[in-house]
Amino acid sequence: MQEFNVVLEPLRAFLVQVGAYLPRLAVAALVVFGGWLLAKAARFALVRTLRALNFHVLTERAGVDGFLQQSGTRKDTTDLVAVVAYWAVILASLIVASNGLGLTQVTELLTRVLLFVPKVFLSLLIVVFGAYFGQFIGNSVVTYCRAAGIGDAELLGRIAQAGVMVFVVLIAVDQLDIGGDLVQQTFLILLAGVVLALALAFGLGGREWAASILERWFPRKPPDGGG
Repeated sequence: MQEFNVVLEPLRAFLVQVGAYLPRLAVAALVVFGGWLLAKAARFALVRTLRALNFHVLTERAGVDGFLQQSGTRKDTTDLVAVVAYWAVILASLIVASNGLGLTQVTELLTRVLLFVPKVFLSLLIVVFGAYFGQFIGNSVVTYCRAAGIGDAELLGRIAQAGVMVFVVLIAVDQLDIGGDLVQQTFLILLAGVVLALALAFGLGGREWAASILERWFPRKPPDGGG
């Protein structure tokens, strides 16, 4: 009998631990379920609010929605922002649940991921407003060049817009803090390489082409006849 009790004692202790753990597990499941419902409500409310504020019009004019749709998705930037908010609420509920279960390492990992979400929000806003500003700058350059009689106005407008977007992307990457200076330095090195290659091509083999472009942009006025 004593040997039988010795065998059952570990099993009894295990069942006691499971019985003590089950209420906490049930509470954690309720928290996750409630967080899921709250996340769906937050996503729906955010989509309705952003569309009421015509945020989708801003992203469409900035060209961000067109870029997303070229990747094969039917979602626009408003839906993307709502999805980020949805997962932020889900992560918050998972943090509360894992903390209640005593899963310290899981809680710390999810907390780091959750702290990254505001950076994603800020980077998205920077890209959206930066793209809209770049579109405005490009259109302004086109309008000015056409009014001044400079040829290739659309090309110059695209170059100006691309230049603005380069700085916008750098600022967005800096806000994400992914790789820090390494990403920025790599991007600047690639950009410098492209500029150097264009400069070499321009200086070595593109003199006549450059002269024709300058002539098209700034045509020479015929000399006035003497009277």
